[in-house]
Amino acid sequence: MKKRIIILGAIVLVVVLGWSAAWYFIAGQIRQQVDIMALADGETAPRLTCETLSTGGFPFRFELECRGATLVSGDMLIALPAWRASAMAYRPNHVLASANGPAQISDAFTGMRQDISWTDLNASMRLENWRIARLSIVGDDLAWSDSLFGTSMIASSPHVEVHLLDIAERHNQEARRSALALFARFDAVVAPAIAIEAANAEIEAEIDGLPDDVRNWGLVPFLPDWQQAGGSLNLVAMRASDATSDLSASGRLALDAQGYPEGAITIDSIGVAERIGPLIEEPWRTLVLGVPGPNGRHANQLNFAGGSLSSGLVPIAQLEPLF
Repeated sequence: MKKRIIILGAIVLVVVLGWSAAWYFIAGQIRQQVDIMALADGETAPRLTCETLSTGGFPFRFELECRGATLVSGDMLIALPAWRASAMAYRPNHVLASANGPAQISDAFTGMRQDISWTDLNASMRLENWRIARLSIVGDDLAWSDSLFGTSMIASSPHVEVHLLDIAERHNQEARRSALALFARFDAVVAPAIAIEAANAEIEAEIDGLPDDVRNWGLVPFLPDWQQAGGSLNLVAMRASDATSDLSASGRLALDAQGYPEGAITIDSIGVAERIGPLIEEPWRTLVLGVPGPNGRHANQLNFAGGSLSSGLVPIAQLEPLF
């Protein structure tokens, strides 16, 4: 009996030591991947740096915490006090993340400085065969402010959520391309500059032609690769309304070989033209929203083709290529 107990104890010890070694190896690999992002040039690939980077969660979780986070992409810089991510060892394809605010956003080219604050901001991502099955971001008490000269509120919402869901039936195994459905909701939005009080908004869209393996994202320039794969953005519906106005839009956009948007967006609204009057002067307001009909509603179609934006058949702007 004593011998059996010794053997059992030895087996348990070997398992514990083996798992401990495996945990520390995997945690080290995770940390190494984040460290690699700090070596990016910030132009062709975003550069992420942390003042302090730590791992934890032993023995059943993998946790990563980055304090003093800075993300640089081109002229854009985003600074966060901290973000953290974790996954259970037995379910590594499901990652939970959260962040502390406020996020400070600046653009070295335009001089723009803005802050986004929140009380809670959480994310959840589940992968299946390295394909996004679901990605959700939920935030409470979000406030977006301009901080270039003092602090000026741009917009706020007590609750925001964004979800990306895999459209399994549109996965192209041969081409290694997937499609995602987007749903976003913004509750009780307040935007003082255009006198919006307690407006609710929803966005439903579908994006196809995406690489189906997230490990390949960023290996090549995203937009040219998406265009060559025939990717498109289908705006199924965008709806926004408050007590005195509403707006809806739908349409489909893609990119041509030169990187210009192509497609059309249909807009229908009432009460919006009066709201944006201080921001968009005529004739641009009518060119975007359209002429009001007998019922007071504005309707219009915006067309994108050959590097130009047209209101119906009337060209109104030249666009820059996206790549």
